[in-house]
Amino acid sequence: MGDTRQKGAIQADIPSSAVEDALRSVERRAQEAAPAGEGTEVAVEVEPAAAAAAAAELESLKAQLELSQAKGRELLERLKEEHERLLRAAADLENYKKRAQRERDELQKFGVEKFAKDLLPVVDNLDRALAAAPAGDPLVDGVKLVRASLEQALGRFGVKAFSAMGQPFDPALHEALLQMPSGDQAPGTVVLEHARGFTLHERLLRPAMVGVAVAAPPRAEEPAAASAAEGKKDGGAGTESA
Repeated sequence: MGDTRQKGAIQADIPSSAVEDALRSVERRAQEAAPAGEGTEVAVEVEPAAAAAAAAELESLKAQLELSQAKGRELLERLKEEHERLLRAAADLENYKKRAQRERDELQKFGVEKFAKDLLPVVDNLDRALAAAPAGDPLVDGVKLVRASLEQALGRFGVKAFSAMGQPFDPALHEALLQMPSGDQAPGTVVLEHARGFTLHERLLRPAMVGVAVAAPPRAEEPAAASAAEGKKDGGAGTESA
């Protein structure tokens, strides 16, 4: 035989249109058998047990959410209280710093108060020495120089002297040692200064020791004149009766 085809090979002439129809049929059946795709509504029946479980889980989630919110509010309140406590502590610390600075400044300004008071009698004695020195005494200039040097040294520490002579008596600045009758000065005027006053950084260190003027008593002639006038009246009355 002249047939050159291999043994067992099968050859058939199938039209192409039949092949296409078969392919379309297979695709159609595959689509019908496939599960519902996207956009397809599927009716799902939920069992009562599953619905109850879902509701219980929802309630549990709500309870957990409420508990978390409550704990969050509690934590926020605690943080707020802690913040306020820290603010108060910072304010107290700032006030303490200011108070400590003020006390330190006062200590620097008024720490020499006791020492300055101990030196004031020395200044008083120099004043008395100058007041009692006779005119032309050669030591007067030296005593004045010593007093000026001492007052300058005190002034560097804020100590200053003030005089009260001729001023109205002020109990906040003056200490009255005696009262002096005076017809020339108004009552309450300082007419004698036993010792000058001193201040330390504008604070009174020692009041001035002064004598204060008071109204002079009536003169002795006035009662005698009054008695004479009364005698004249009595004598005139006796003459009339005689």
